[in-house]
Amino acid sequence: MGICWSAKGKAVNPTFSATTSGGCSGVNFRSTSKGGSGLSSGSSSRASSTSMSQTPRSECEILQSTNVKRFTFSELKTATRNFRPDSVLGEGGFGSVFKGWVDEHTLIAAKPGTGMVIAVKRLNQEGFQGHREWLAEVNYLGQLSHPNLVKLIGFCLEDEQRLLVYEFMPRGSLENHLFRRGSYFQPLSWNLRVKVALGAARGLAFLHGSEAKVIYRDFKTSNILLDPNYNAKLSDFGLAKDGPTGDKSHVSTRVMGTYGYAAPEYLSTGHLSAKSDVYSFGVVLLELLSGRRALDKNRPSGEHNLVEWARPYLTHKRKIFRVLDSRLEGQYSLVGAQKAASLALQCLAMEGRLRPSMEEVVTVLEQLQGSKDTEQKTDSELKAHAQSFSEGQNPRRRSLEAGGSVKVAYPRPLPSL
Repeated sequence: MGICWSAKGKAVNPTFSATTSGGCSGVNFRSTSKGGSGLSSGSSSRASSTSMSQTPRSECEILQSTNVKRFTFSELKTATRNFRPDSVLGEGGFGSVFKGWVDEHTLIAAKPGTGMVIAVKRLNQEGFQGHREWLAEVNYLGQLSHPNLVKLIGFCLEDEQRLLVYEFMPRGSLENHLFRRGSYFQPLSWNLRVKVALGAARGLAFLHGSEAKVIYRDFKTSNILLDPNYNAKLSDFGLAKDGPTGDKSHVSTRVMGTYGYAAPEYLSTGHLSAKSDVYSFGVVLLELLSGRRALDKNRPSGEHNLVEWARPYLTHKRKIFRVLDSRLEGQYSLVGAQKAASLALQCLAMEGRLRPSMEEVVTVLEQLQGSKDTEQKTDSELKAHAQSFSEGQNPRRRSLEAGGSVKVAYPRPLPSL
């Protein structure tokens, strides 16, 4: 069955039943396969605000309305070679992510190295996340479509098994490229960092827009995945939340997320808004500029918390270079560095109302990317970095796209709140 990445309506906040079986009583799926259903899709390319529902939906309603395929557990076992250890791409709070292959047109399991590469995330029953987060991902990514959101191809709900099937992102996570050392991961250039920041910002801006109205709530480097051309895509929507409606400025919710990225007002009050995501974006932008983690206890005393350490330097144009990654020396202009630092500082404002919207952030980054100092090197640096990425691989490891077993493509999260 073909997949159309689109959405008929707004992804609304789901209700969660105690259902653990693969079936939904009274629900007629539009096409079926053994033990599950292939779900067809609509033709719209974006979530539409004209057909949004204001009432919570049941589990069965969510699974019925998604625009993705319903796989059987047997199909995914075959696609991943029975979840072999050498197929593991990475591990996180949800569980392990496995590399697999399916036919590009029928989505039937294919031989390793043939067809379309997929990433299969399998729920660890003893992990940090569970059915609620699994269903939230199906709910949002099953309906929302944007170039800067990772594509959900399908899911599996069978007995106790919970799996999600995504497009494969061969460059892995931004976290790996920024913080892992060694020949496999070459330092990202200034231009690539601006490109990644812009792509991620566009993804958040889409979520915050009038058609989706979704708060991502867990924006961090490990949740930003990169395609072959270093286009950023947001992944892991397990903590996503519908934004406020009407004249409300926020939604009240239990504090969840990752230490170092959560906005101060959210931590203190539980009030969540789009500006909470803007703060998290500011943290990631600061990580891109500095090459430092949001929290790093291996740093000297006073430098453990990146935002607290960097904030005083960001307010002085002549001191921002103390923050910038030394590996970027000679790649940026003074004006470009100052603009990027100023944007990060605005996003990190202590009061949400003082932070820019993500649309405003996108505008600034587009201007920064389009400046002559950046524009001159983008294409050549992209090719050079891609070449160094390829050459840095162990000769025994095949290309990620071709079917290697390198365990680098998916994130290992920081401790959650």
